[in-house]
Amino acid sequence: MANHSNEQMADQIKEKAKSTGADLVGFARVEDLKNAPAFTFAPKMPFWEGVGSRDNELGLKPGEVAWPDDAQSVIVIAVEHPESKPELDWWYGRKNPPGNQILMDIIKTLCQWIPQTFGVGTFHLPYHVEKGGIYLKDAAVLAGLGCIGNNNMLVTPKYGPHIRLRALTLDALLPPSGPTDYDPCETCDAPCRQACPQGAFDEQLYIPEEYDQRQLPGRTGVFSRPTCNVQMTQDLDLAQEQVVQGFDAPVKLIKYCRRCEMACPVGG
Repeated sequence: MANHSNEQMADQIKEKAKSTGADLVGFARVEDLKNAPAFTFAPKMPFWEGVGSRDNELGLKPGEVAWPDDAQSVIVIAVEHPESKPELDWWYGRKNPPGNQILMDIIKTLCQWIPQTFGVGTFHLPYHVEKGGIYLKDAAVLAGLGCIGNNNMLVTPKYGPHIRLRALTLDALLPPSGPTDYDPCETCDAPCRQACPQGAFDEQLYIPEEYDQRQLPGRTGVFSRPTCNVQMTQDLDLAQEQVVQGFDAPVKLIKYCRRCEMACPVGG
């Protein structure tokens, strides 16, 4: 097994990920992520509001992350989710959406290839924080993929918010690929916020002084996850069983709301 510098390792991992189907790849340091906005804000949120507040088998408190002991870097993978392919985010009963499966296949390949090629350990991070995952949007920002937008989503220069994310950890310290100064939302009139059918961006819920940090949900503390969840519950309730190719019996086809994403003028 040849010796590689960490810079060479990062370049080869990026090339491998893209050859396997990733559209964007970035690297962030675990120590930097521990102080990123979502990681420091989530533990301060009311229990019922926070991501990662579901029951879990790991005994994690809301906002806690189960970092692998030897993890030093996070590799963030993004796959484009264009408006022309809404089915990438459709749930077929409890089966993972096709877009999620693409991401999982890329991560699985990297988790096998990296140890074989470099002799470095990896860990496939679950999607949900309460199951051992991380805050993917903040990880993507520190990895240089984009910024958190007015719609509380990751906005990238090429694809806007039309991407899906997944990550793995690496037991080596790779050069961080971000963050960047990219911020198209600074001068935008935020049509994404007006697009929400439930008004999830209608009022400021979190004040910087009360939470002792300036970067809050929806950039300025205006995003209400419980309100967003109302729409997701309605989408689930309205889903009907359909005959779908590849399934032996009719399956409930769930199409969750993407209005705030689709209203973004970036990367259409």
